[in-house]
Amino acid sequence: MPSVDVVSEVDMQEVDNAVNTVIKEIGTRYDFRGSKTELELNKKDKTIKLVTEDDMKLKAVKEMLSSRFIARKLDPKVLDFSNEEEASLGMKRVTVKLKEGLTGDDARKVTKLVKESKLKVQASIQGDQVRLSGNKIDDLQAIMQMLRQNEEISVPLQFTNMKR
Repeated sequence: MPSVDVVSEVDMQEVDNAVNTVIKEIGTRYDFRGSKTELELNKKDKTIKLVTEDDMKLKAVKEMLSSRFIARKLDPKVLDFSNEEEASLGMKRVTVKLKEGLTGDDARKVTKLVKESKLKVQASIQGDQVRLSGNKIDDLQAIMQMLRQNEEISVPLQFTNMKR
């Protein structure tokens, strides 16, 4: 019986490359010259710490991060910009969390979409992933295509561990 796992994972090496590219861009851009803007990736906690002087620079760094993620073939949906905090000396601080794994709501949405498709595919939630299994591989591929095109799910989906 063919099966496939629906997961949401982040390639940390590509995230590191994107963050390093943004740091280099901050160093060369004219509007950041002389400013105290810091960007730091914590791979262990899967967070990006951003400290800058004002709202304009904060918005520019957020846009740079999103565009570099897209250039590195990472979905910017994984960036979870938390609330802005005031740091010392009038600086702004934002902690960006990288969303990984399917939350309970997203996993339920995936199983609901599979049931609504009327194809003979079963979906079972297993921790932070969903296992799809069916009699025909074509049905699994149709479900995978439908899930890729769906906008309701808040994280990017990948399909792993395909067994025939």
